Amino acid sequence: MMKFVSDFSGPSIFGVIPGGLMNTADDGGVRQKLAQLRQEHRDLDDAIKALECAPDRDQLRLTRLKKRKLSLKDKIARFEDQLLPDIIA
Repeated sequence: MMKFVSDFSGPSIFGVIPGGLMNTADDGGVRQKLAQLRQEHRDLDDAIKALECAPDRDQLRLTRLKKRKLSLKDKIARFEDQLLPDIIA
């Protein structure tokens, strides 16, 4: 059975995500979450730098903070991808 382009219940057609396009309310929520994640990433960066300079640094804690920072970077990339969809050439 052939699906029509207006039927968004199936798999994505021509880069359109199932369920329709993102509206401005969703866009605002994504931007807000993205700003929050970026701030948390900066805070972790500051904490890592401070811990690296400490004379009695806790290597396990430092490793965990770096791992958390990488996880946040991945989340930020996913949210940025939601805002800037890929263009199929």
